[in-house]
Amino acid sequence: MEGTNPVNKKLAAALSGGAVLVLALTGCGSSDDGDDKLNSWAQQVCDGVQPQAKKIEAANAAIQQQTSDNSSPEDVRKTDARAFQDMSDAYKAMGSAVRKAGAPDVEDGEKKQQDAVKELNALSSSYASLKKQVEDLETKDQAKFADGLKDIATELDKLSRSGNDALKALEEGEVGQAMAKQPSCKSASASASATTS
Repeated sequence: MEGTNPVNKKLAAALSGGAVLVLALTGCGSSDDGDDKLNSWAQQVCDGVQPQAKKIEAANAAIQQQTSDNSSPEDVRKTDARAFQDMSDAYKAMGSAVRKAGAPDVEDGEKKQQDAVKELNALSSSYASLKKQVEDLETKDQAKFADGLKDIATELDKLSRSGNDALKALEEGEVGQAMAKQPSCKSASASASATTS
């Protein structure tokens, strides 16, 4: 099984970069000044995001696990496809949580919210597309399978480096401070950063 193992490791490394995206939605830092409207918005978003952050973390762990074994291409394909589906669902659900919460009560709140939802939905589509690519890989030929995985790892790497600008913009300033006070954001942030170390 040595053909796919180094590629699997590359895939796992690229994936753990994806966990950083979750961190973008889980504000850090703290502030004591209370804005009830903003705090209630932050709580709604954090409560919606936390279970999804856990789902992404579990999908990352499944791929890491599969790469540490000498797994067969079929097992790798099955695990990766399921993990990408879970990630796609999780980002979609995060987008819904941000959309349902409405615009935060800050300057340009509506634009920031819409951009973040668009970004999360785009991430969801990207992972759905990766799932399809994994499912289409030829598992009978070890070399072909390894090459296919390499392409997916490259795309995953690009994905983990791109696209959380809108999320960062959404949680700047007061919004980030309000999110930082929410217990669910704190725990999502802690668990996501644990997967990236």
